[in-house]
Amino acid sequence: MTLPLRIDGETRIFPIIGHPIAQVKSPASLSAIMADRGFNGLVVPAHVMPDDLEGWLSHALALRNCDGIVVTVPHKVACLAFCAHVTERAKASGAVNIMIRDGEEWVGDATDGQGCLDGIAAEGFDVAGKPALLVGTGGAGSAIAYEILARGASRLALHDIDAHRRDAFIARLEATFPNRVGVGGTDPRGFALIANATPLGMREGDPLPVETDLLAADQFVADVVTRPAVPPLIAAARQRGCATMAGSGMFEAQAVLLAELLMGIRRIAA
Repeated sequence: MTLPLRIDGETRIFPIIGHPIAQVKSPASLSAIMADRGFNGLVVPAHVMPDDLEGWLSHALALRNCDGIVVTVPHKVACLAFCAHVTERAKASGAVNIMIRDGEEWVGDATDGQGCLDGIAAEGFDVAGKPALLVGTGGAGSAIAYEILARGASRLALHDIDAHRRDAFIARLEATFPNRVGVGGTDPRGFALIANATPLGMREGDPLPVETDLLAADQFVADVVTRPAVPPLIAAARQRGCATMAGSGMFEAQAVLLAELLMGIRRIAA
C-alpha cells in the first residue's frame, strides 16, 4: 500500500535535470518509493538547457533542502566536472547520472550499468564468462559497458558511429579491464549478450542498431529504450526466439537504487 505523498516545509527536493525533460518517468516512480518508505521527499523534473547548466548547479547547491540530483541526457557527461568526488565506474564511463550533496560539494555516480545488468539478471541471464556486444558509448552506454566487464564478461565489443569517442572509451576501459575490450559492429553473431544503449528505436523509422536477421535464439538482447514499451530491436529479437529485456526492465531495477541513494539509505563509495 502506497502512503500518501507529504509536501510541507520539511520536504527534501530532488530535481531530475535534462533537455528535453518531458519524456522522463522517474519523478512519479521515485517519489512513490520515498512515500512508501515514509520519507518526506519529492523528485521533480527540471528543464535545464546546456548553456545554463553551470549556473543552475550553483543555485541547486544553494538550495539547502536539495540533497541530490538525478541527471539525464544531455547533461551526464558535463555534470561529471561539477562533482568533487566520483566513483571508479563514473570515472571510467566519463559521466554521472546522480549527484549527492556532501556539505558544499557534489559526489557523483553512474548507476545506469547497475540498473541495466540488474534488469538483465532479473530475466535470468548472467553475463559472467560470456562475450557481449554493446551499441552506444554515450553516458548510459559507458556505464553499462563498465558493468558488463565488472560482472565478468569474457570480452566486450563496442560499436558507436562516433569512432573517436568509442576508441577513447576503449582506452579508458583497458586500464581497468586489460585485453577484454575491442571494437564491434552491427553483426551480432558470436555474442551471448547484445545490448543497445542508443536512442535508436524511439522514433518511427529509426534504423535497427544491429542486424537482427543474424540473431540466434540462444542469444539475449537488451535495450535501454523505454518508449515504445516494446522497441523495434526487442520485437525483432523476440521473433528470432531470443530472451530479452526492454528499457522498462532497466528502469524498474534502477528506480529503487536511485531512490535509496537520494534518501541516504545507500551511500556512494567514491
